[in-house]
Amino acid sequence: MSNPQQLRYSKEHEWLSDAEGGVSTVGITEHAANALGDVVFVQLPEVGSTVTAGESCGELESTKSVSDLYSPVTGEVTEVNEDVVNDPSLVNSASFEGGWLFKVRVSEEPAELLSADEYTAFSTGEES
Repeated sequence: MSNPQQLRYSKEHEWLSDAEGGVSTVGITEHAANALGDVVFVQLPEVGSTVTAGESCGELESTKSVSDLYSPVTGEVTEVNEDVVNDPSLVNSASFEGGWLFKVRVSEEPAELLSADEYTAFSTGEES
């Protein structure tokens, strides 16, 4: 599993793209998708709602369990991925591409977001 270098990651296993026009894309990592198993339902935040870094803003339901979705940043949701709502398996098959979850106009980004290498070390238990 390779985590894209251009993304940043939270310890709750979400990824965040660099902001384009102040808007970043959020998804869950391949590591998280594999741990969840086959995702069968997603509940995403509503467009126009405010999400807060580190707080739950939705749910992912799989054949194994239900897991909270945490926002890696604070800001206003500008778009949700309707393709994932209609076909939740995209979270498993394309975590870093078509399986993105929502876009957010970032107002605050926490300092503790990880680089790809730091996240890989964290998620494999090799963090020092």
